[in-house]
Amino acid sequence: MSTAAMPEFPAGFRWGVSTSAYQIEGGVGEDGRGPSIWDTFAHDPGRVADGSTGDVACDHYHRHAEDVALLAGLGVSAYRFSVAWPRVRPTGDGPVNAAGLDFYDRLVDDLLAHDIDPVATLFHWDLPQPVEDAGGWLARDTAHRFAEYADATAARLGDRVKLWITLNEPFIHLSLGHGTGEHAPGRTLLLDAFPVAHHQLLGHGLAVAALRARTTSPVAIANNYSPVRPAGDSDADRAAGAAYEALHNRLFTDPLLGRGYPVGLGFDETVVRDGDLAVVAAPIDVLGVNYYNPTGVRAPGEGSPLPFELVPLDGYPRTAFDWPVAPDGLRELLGWLHRTYGDDLPPIQVTESGCAYDDVPDADGRVHDPERIAYLDGHLRAVRAAMDEGVDVTGYFVWSLLDNWEWTEGFTKRFGLVHVDFDTQARTPKSSYAWFRDLISRP
Repeated sequence: MSTAAMPEFPAGFRWGVSTSAYQIEGGVGEDGRGPSIWDTFAHDPGRVADGSTGDVACDHYHRHAEDVALLAGLGVSAYRFSVAWPRVRPTGDGPVNAAGLDFYDRLVDDLLAHDIDPVATLFHWDLPQPVEDAGGWLARDTAHRFAEYADATAARLGDRVKLWITLNEPFIHLSLGHGTGEHAPGRTLLLDAFPVAHHQLLGHGLAVAALRARTTSPVAIANNYSPVRPAGDSDADRAAGAAYEALHNRLFTDPLLGRGYPVGLGFDETVVRDGDLAVVAAPIDVLGVNYYNPTGVRAPGEGSPLPFELVPLDGYPRTAFDWPVAPDGLRELLGWLHRTYGDDLPPIQVTESGCAYDDVPDADGRVHDPERIAYLDGHLRAVRAAMDEGVDVTGYFVWSLLDNWEWTEGFTKRFGLVHVDFDTQARTPKSSYAWFRDLISRP
């Protein structure tokens, strides 16, 4: 961690933390909530590292007031949470479940009472299982069901939510959920998963229109981005790097900003109908950027079904997830977006940035996490450096407020500023919580 003073950020810069519904809420069978693909996937033996599920998670559904008090103590100006589609429309396209929306109504009001801006993400991977049974994101109809759900949610919350995010990391949901099968729903389609990409983006565009009809609050999408590092200088390695950049960084950005789909990936684009790309490119007010690490690639071996091969990156410190810690990659990424998209690029908010470490309470019950403090310090300096280079960044959200249920890693990876004892649900702010609080409270 640098010993120099943290550079100043402008007045009005949005300081926040992020969570997602299935990772923290629990209460999966309460108040009319229906099953999601992650309920199904997590209960399939062997899918999750420790055999756990999100049935209880952090019990946020019952403890949200305690968690809002933690947010207030932290002093953040915004809280990014996700709405669980299965709570709002349990079958995906049936009647609206008023009891499910009541929970988010209470949460939003509690946040506003503490002067915290509610930032609501509509889809953080928890697709209603009946929608998956009808084809999921492979089916065009899912985009329309998503827009209907967006409309129903905004009809209740649109007067108070301060920023709407349609989709969270559609690339990750595409690649891990439908390409390699590591995430729910567990499909292994590789590049044949392109309809999932298009229908997510079509759903985003239709949801933007639905939100605009219900609210004047700004609308965004949160994309995952990763600077690409070819393993060598050969033409083949550079070509592999370009292919991976097109897939990870451009597939969900080029069409969003009116440039159509990147060429050269061999997708069957027959699912794209006349007029679709205009819907996808509906103007947005903010681009959410989720950043964790760069990606190493090299030319694939003979017979590979993909035009690249992922390889580890050496020479970096590692998190407990074994991800490389590369703060300057965030500066590089923000600059790449700025140069690549120019005036088409809306203002950016870093909607996720964080790290997993094995945080253990000491004998006095305190949780010291100096690695996380160093991580956040470096990444915030990278954001400020990008701003100095002309990138319009207006906010930064730490992932995450709480240690949570970390998808296929279960309870084995801790990302939180607040430690959670998953047996007792006791919350203990870590030293990084105090560091972040002190940083954002500077006069």
